[in-house]
Amino acid sequence: MREQRVIAIERLASIEQVPAAEWDACAGEQDPFTSYGYLAALERSGSATTATGWQPCHLLARGPGGTAQGVCPAYIKDHSFGEFIFDWGWADAFERAGGRYYPKLQVAVPFTPVTGPRLAVHPDAAEPEAIRRALAGELTRICAELGLSSVHITFPRREEWEVLGEFGWLQRTAHQYHWHNAGYRDFEDFLAHLSQRRRKEIRRERRALAASGVEIHALSGDEVGAEHLDAFDRLYQQTCWQKLGPGYLTRRFFDELAARLGDRTLWVMARLDGAWIAGALHLFGTDALYGRNWGCRLDVRERVPYLHFELCYYQAIERAIATGLPRVEAGVQGEHKLQRGYAPVPTYAAHWIAHPGLRDAVADFLTRERERVAEAIEILDGHTPYRGR
Repeated sequence: MREQRVIAIERLASIEQVPAAEWDACAGEQDPFTSYGYLAALERSGSATTATGWQPCHLLARGPGGTAQGVCPAYIKDHSFGEFIFDWGWADAFERAGGRYYPKLQVAVPFTPVTGPRLAVHPDAAEPEAIRRALAGELTRICAELGLSSVHITFPRREEWEVLGEFGWLQRTAHQYHWHNAGYRDFEDFLAHLSQRRRKEIRRERRALAASGVEIHALSGDEVGAEHLDAFDRLYQQTCWQKLGPGYLTRRFFDELAARLGDRTLWVMARLDGAWIAGALHLFGTDALYGRNWGCRLDVRERVPYLHFELCYYQAIERAIATGLPRVEAGVQGEHKLQRGYAPVPTYAAHWIAHPGLRDAVADFLTRERERVAEAIEILDGHTPYRGR
C-alpha cells in the first residue's frame, strides 16, 4: 500500500502538458521513439490525434516532492490501425457476440513497431517495481472508469512484459528480423561471413543498382532541407496509396521530426536523372539503427532493381558498422530480410481484457500462439545465410 501514498499519477491529454526534460528523464535515450520530441512531432503534425483515432492519454508518475518518476505513452483508440500487433479477430468475435470492443486503451508509439519502454521508470527511482505497478494499475482504472473493453501494451521491453505477466496481464509474442553487428570491419567483412551464394547475390544486387546510374545520398541533421522532406513525403504517400490508402504520417510530421530530432535521423535518398525516386527514413538509438519508413516513385519500381534492399537494408548495415552500433532493426514482416543477414527475434505485447469470456478465449489463443511463434523463430533461425549454419 505504500506506493499509493507516495506515487501520484497524472493523466495527460497531450504530451505538451509535461516538460520535455521530465518526460525524457524517465523515457531515457536508448531509442528515439518514446522521446518527448518524437511523440510531440506526432501530435503537433496531426498524425496521432483524437481526429485520427489516437486520443492522447499519457501517464506521468510523480513521487515524493513531485519529482517525475515514470511515464507511459497511451492513447484511447476507436480502431486498430497503425499498431502492427493485430487484434482485429478479437474485436470481430467480441462484437458478433454482442460486445463493444472499441474504444480501447493502447500503450504504444503510434505507427512504430519498435520495442522500447512502455512503463518507463526514472533510472534513479528507489522503487521501480512500485512505479510500474502504479502505472499498470492506472491503466486498468482508466479502462474501468471509461468503460473501455481492454488495454493493450505493444512492443514493450521483455522485462516489462515479464512484470506485466506477474501482474496478471495476458502475454503475447511475435517476431521481427534484426541484423546483429559481430564487430565487422566493413560491409565486405560482413559479406565474408555469409555463404558463398548469398555473398554473390548481394554483390550482384548492389552492382546492378550502381550500373543503373542511381545516386545514393545519406543525409542527417542540417544536411536535410525542404527539398528532401518534400520529396520523401511525396514518395512515402505514393507507396502508401499503392498498398492501403493515405499514409499515417503527414507532411508536417517530417518537418517536426527534422526540427526536433534532426541529428538522430538518417534520410537515405536515391536520385536518378536529377529527380528523387526513392527514400528510406532511419533513426539512431544508442544501440541500434531503426529503419522506419520507405517510399518509391511507382514508375521506377520495376525499371530500377533492388532500390528497397539498398536503401533500407544495405545502407543501414553499412552505417551501423561505421558507427559501431550493435544492431539494425528493420521493422515488421519480410522474410526476404532473412537472406540479407537479418535474424528472427521475439517481440512482445501484453493485454488486459475486462470481459471474462473474451479474456478466457484470448488467453487460450495466446497460449497456442506463443508456442507457434517460438517454433517459427527456431526454424527461421536455422535458415540464416551465415557460413556454418
